[in-house]
Amino acid sequence: MSEHSTSSKNHYEVTYADLPLHCPTPDMSAWNSHPKVFLPIELTGKAKCQYCGTEYILKDWHPQNHSH
Repeated sequence: MSEHSTSSKNHYEVTYADLPLHCPTPDMSAWNSHPKVFLPIELTGKAKCQYCGTEYILKDWHPQNHSH
């Protein structure tokens, strides 16, 4: 993932290398972050943070490939 803060945008594409996925991600600025929450993206290929509303899409996701 590229460098960003929690306020810079609200949609990110992630890869299997980014799993387990949590928000905020390590790239996000710590000064304006909410508590870390893990997001279950493997089953649907999509996840949305309940704190900040950031949406994540898992690149190369396939419904029959839950554990890459």
